[in-house]
Amino acid sequence: PDHLRKGRDIQDMEWVNMGETFPTPDLSHLTAEDYEHVYEPAEDTFLLMDALEKDADFIRTIHPSICLEVGCGSGAVITFLASILGSRSYYLCTDINPRAAQCAGRTGHQNNVLVQPVLTDFASALLPRLQNKVDVMIFNPPYVVTPPEEVGSSGIEASWAGGVKGREVMDRFFPLVPKLLSDKGVFYLVTIEQNNAEEIEHQMTTAGFTMEKVMSRRAGPEKLAILRFCHCSRTT
Repeated sequence: PDHLRKGRDIQDMEWVNMGETFPTPDLSHLTAEDYEHVYEPAEDTFLLMDALEKDADFIRTIHPSICLEVGCGSGAVITFLASILGSRSYYLCTDINPRAAQCAGRTGHQNNVLVQPVLTDFASALLPRLQNKVDVMIFNPPYVVTPPEEVGSSGIEASWAGGVKGREVMDRFFPLVPKLLSDKGVFYLVTIEQNNAEEIEHQMTTAGFTMEKVMSRRAGPEKLAILRFCHCSRTT
């Protein structure tokens, strides 16, 4: 059923604007056919953008050199991050879906941002080259609770099918976070209530990170939250 899928119509969104604002990326180049294969930006996408916008000053204090979006879909979020930081940073994004990687590159071009898409599972093709070199990492994972057999395709269903607790994909990614993030790095993650943020916090604290909830919003039956992780040695 549609209501169980990750995200709902953009029209259902409750917009929250605060502080400095940045332009929403132009996605007019993407077509209905693209969205048959690639996750169309919805309220989870825009909540993540709102969280990055809210944290703009904090992110700038890091002076990021390398920014990475894992599971980039349309490329809207990494392009939005580029509107905050400008050309001083290098923008990479990954996706297991070839059509998504292509769309992300086109989205960067449409918005005059150089986005480098990489076709890979998570960031495996970027290691060890990017070991502990990523300063800002963002991940809007497949978080919907689904039967385990729905997890792991390379099509659009990979963008929402999260398996047991909606955590199967993100749990597989978490061990890569300490390998990718720099000492000053920050990691933003989209979750829903069913993902159990307390368990995620315990898992990431064990790996040496602190967790904060940056923003949350209810969207239909889903309660979305953006979690931010930093190294315990860093004060925010």
